Amino acid sequence: MSEPKRILVTAALPYANGPIHLGHLAGAYVPADIYVRYQRLKGRAIVFICGSDEHGVPITLTADREKITPQAVVDRYHAMNKIVFEKFGISFDNYSRTSLPLHHQTALEFFLDFRTRGILKEKKERQFFDPKANMFLPDRYVEGTCPVCANPEARGDQCERCGSYLNPTELINPKSKITGETPILRDTSHL
Repeated sequence: MSEPKRILVTAALPYANGPIHLGHLAGAYVPADIYVRYQRLKGRAIVFICGSDEHGVPITLTADREKITPQAVVDRYHAMNKIVFEKFGISFDNYSRTSLPLHHQTALEFFLDFRTRGILKEKKERQFFDPKANMFLPDRYVEGTCPVCANPEARGDQCERCGSYLNPTELINPKSKITGETPILRDTSHL
């Protein structure tokens, strides 16, 4: 087997919605860092990149809870987490953020390429909609009773009590986190 000319290592991009903790470090970043350091000791050309994931429901939930903008949340936690990684000695060559124009442009290039090549398919899906808030609800914006363990505080993506991964439509007595109302299922299109 031939030696690779270059190696690219990435680690899971943490949501910029809270501080990095020991579980993050031990689970994703220290193992990757050990591998990168080993490859560097062997003299191999390697690049280790990571960054803050600044798009997603966990960020909007934090912003809603703190009554600030999502941008204020990601700006605070990106800076804080970058410092934690530096202090812990994680050897990223680049720790970036997904809100940068370069990231958006690169993601758009991938999307357009996949679309042009016919890789993306449109499908109809049923998703919860909150008529009072006039919006479709992401999974974590729906709470209800877990169909597996009957936990009355399960989220639309998982139950913290039994660890089951869930689809929001599986919840018993679903409620919108926005208004507390019972959401309705509506058809929506997704790529």
